[in-house]
Amino acid sequence: MTIKEKIQVDLIAAMKKKEELKLSTLRMLISAIRNKEIEKRPVVLTDDDVLAVVASEVKKRADAITDYTKGERPELAQKEQSEKKFLEIYLPAQLSDTELATLVDAAIKESGATTQKDFGAVMKALMPKVKGKAPGNKISDCVKQRLT
Repeated sequence: MTIKEKIQVDLIAAMKKKEELKLSTLRMLISAIRNKEIEKRPVVLTDDDVLAVVASEVKKRADAITDYTKGERPELAQKEQSEKKFLEIYLPAQLSDTELATLVDAAIKESGATTQKDFGAVMKALMPKVKGKAPGNKISDCVKQRLT
């Protein structure tokens, strides 16, 4: 079963159980996936493409949580937090800091990087291994830290 099919099954289950927040979140996600399909036509979306859409939606929720918290709107931040929690179910397990550091060290060795100037080469070697398993800003921060 593809990720998109799992989302559809979960949507139907949320309709039957009358879970309003989960239902609206999944409808929003399906809409975002359809928009990506329209954008990429005639190419069919792969699971990796769907994961990228889910990760993008999770990031949007995280940004909204930060904004609502700064704006002293805890009720909206809580709603966004709940939506984010529903969306994270479809993402692969996230890497811990130590696992990420180990992968970064391996990528540095693989690319022969020694200075900050080699950042691009390290990222090129690293990204296929960690795609979807860690946020991009966390990955780049770890690479920068290891290269200094």
